Amino acid sequence: MPADFYIDVPRRMVFSHGSGVLRLADFRDHMERLLAHPDFRPEFNQLLDFRYAKDVAVTTEEIILLAARNVFSPKSRRAFVVTTDLHFGLVRMFGAYRENAGEQGIKLFREMKEALAWLSLTEEANPNLFTKLK
Repeated sequence: MPADFYIDVPRRMVFSHGSGVLRLADFRDHMERLLAHPDFRPEFNQLLDFRYAKDVAVTTEEIILLAARNVFSPKSRRAFVVTTDLHFGLVRMFGAYRENAGEQGIKLFREMKEALAWLSLTEEANPNLFTKLK
């Protein structure tokens, strides 16, 4: 699955992972499954790992549609880890639209270690969590 997640209730964290080619339908499916999950709480923080995404095939209009959807609390911290300039730009655009909607806690990172620190997690808190997704 191109976009999946693991909810760590004790840490109040959602660990999301993108791989392969991500399209609008993948992001929407991720949001729907997250909202329907019994362990999900909007006030949780989120780590989104896009390091293994080969491409994010969404248009500007689709970014606007995704950003219009409110999933997390305005006080949640959401760290996006990206490696390419394209992904960085797309997430910046998404973050700007979410900020206009009142969500202030979106931050982009190029390094996982920095994202974990911003979320007050140690590297030990992230030992291949996504192996649980496969």
